[in-house]
Amino acid sequence: MSKQEQLKKETAEKAVEQVKSGMILGLGTGSTTSYAVKKIGELWQAGQLTDIIGIPTSERTAKLAGQYGIPLASLNDHPNIDLTIDGADEVDPQLNLVKGLGGALLREKIIATASRKFIAIVDESKLVDRLGTLAPLPVEVTQFAVQAHRYWLEQLPCRPVLRSTNDVPYVTDNGNYIIDCHFLNGIEDATKLSMRLHHHPGILDHGLFLNIASEVVVAGQSGIRSLMR
Repeated sequence: MSKQEQLKKETAEKAVEQVKSGMILGLGTGSTTSYAVKKIGELWQAGQLTDIIGIPTSERTAKLAGQYGIPLASLNDHPNIDLTIDGADEVDPQLNLVKGLGGALLREKIIATASRKFIAIVDESKLVDRLGTLAPLPVEVTQFAVQAHRYWLEQLPCRPVLRSTNDVPYVTDNGNYIIDCHFLNGIEDATKLSMRLHHHPGILDHGLFLNIASEVVVAGQSGIRSLMR
């Protein structure tokens, strides 16, 4: 296991220490969060966690949780979540996040905002002074008129790139496309940009998670630390 993977594992398992029996849990998506799901699954199988229910943020996470026998349900069944653990692609000093490189940003945001507590887990390479400097901003859009969405996003201004593999567009679990928006010098005003994106027809959601994270658990060379809102 590489050093970075070890850091991901450590931060995920640190966050899982806050999981208690009887909780409704939001289960995030991504390489870091997979370690948290696996740890929860191991505790469940060992009988150290009981009466938990997981609400997965993606079909991929549901499959992983199912491998451990974690009981799963939908947000319709349990609209109030006790705790969600998920990764992040960037974290700024105010604990605002960019998420969505794993392709599940819409469900992730819905579940995060339905949670009493949302913990983001990252390694220290994800800490930035300004959002949008290391990672692009994912924007989930309808397949209808995708070229028009790209043209509008260019005016932000940013360089919008339709996420695809071998010229085949990536399709989210919701049946939509993702356009990754690359900003030359980062996002100057994340709040203003968030509002502008939310008001444009055809944009379902975006990867700016503003004032949502309660805590960010960070693993680094000097150990694990928690940043609190």
